[in-house]
Amino acid sequence: MSWLGDDEDDDEPEFDEADIRVRPNPKANRPRTKRRPAHSDARIARVLGVDRGRYTVLIDEDEPDERRVLTTRARELRKVPIVTGDRARVVGDASGDEGTLGRIVGIEERTSLLRRSADDTDQVERIIVANADQMLVVVAAADPEPRARLVDRYLVAALDAGIRPMLVVTKTDLADPTEFLEHFTGLDLEVFTSARRGDGTEDMPIERIGAQLVGHSTVFVGHSGVGKSTLVNALVPDAQRATGHVNVVTGRGRHTSSSTVSLRYRGEGGSGWVIDTPGVRSFGLGHVDPTNILKAFTDLAAIAEDCPRGCTHLPDAPDCAIVEAVDEGRAGPNAAARLDSLQRLLSTFAPAA
Repeated sequence: MSWLGDDEDDDEPEFDEADIRVRPNPKANRPRTKRRPAHSDARIARVLGVDRGRYTVLIDEDEPDERRVLTTRARELRKVPIVTGDRARVVGDASGDEGTLGRIVGIEERTSLLRRSADDTDQVERIIVANADQMLVVVAAADPEPRARLVDRYLVAALDAGIRPMLVVTKTDLADPTEFLEHFTGLDLEVFTSARRGDGTEDMPIERIGAQLVGHSTVFVGHSGVGKSTLVNALVPDAQRATGHVNVVTGRGRHTSSSTVSLRYRGEGGSGWVIDTPGVRSFGLGHVDPTNILKAFTDLAAIAEDCPRGCTHLPDAPDCAIVEAVDEGRAGPNAAARLDSLQRLLSTFAPAA
């Protein structure tokens, strides 16, 4: 230590600049900042599939040089779910060459989200697909037996997400689906059924279904073993989705589709997107807003404006304007069937008494 001044009795020490020690930055990096690059050069891509932290996306969709690119997510998106159907902002190597890897730096605003929960009391939602505008529910007339309540749950999830639902019944060569379809009489629901060929085998209405896929992103859902993957392969011949069988002891199908993927449908009237999902045996509705279900029944929703606050619209709801209008014949034709369908859907996640 150097002392300045000649007075030995001076009790106030002064320091030389050389005595100051500056601790070097051990990491030799810049201070952390919350500012992120704007990524103005990012390209918009469709997420086709997700596999163990890698995302296959389609860049320059519908252009002559469209290509599939394997990507990962940016660090700032580590808590953001990225799902099939998302429109992602991609930077980095977008050549699609083997061994290259792009990076997703953002997700565009979603037009819809199809979700489910583990059960009806679980508020943690699992996103199945983003930006779909149609849902095709696939059920079998037999083997396995159709479950009307599971179909109801699919319909509730679709209506809550603002997605148009449709229904297709397979394996009608094994059983007549008429009684099952009566459950859905009051719904504005397009239904496709297979037909029997002369040799007793099944004939699916592929062209009719395909016509409804043009210009849309349609998510296919259904119980395992109902023939969903077989239908997807018929609509998209190069899909090569695995097909399985139903266990003769349990009556349950195998989970042949293990991941959700987007596949391009090409028909005579144009193209669309088929989003194939793994088969499920349960579909929790803990995230659903019941008011979104009523909105799908526009005629009944108008009457419901006269209902008391908090009305459940169920059969035991006091002073329900819809129930009174239907009982008095003021709700129009087919209103009773539509009210029955509404109440059945609402009751699927109504709290237990």
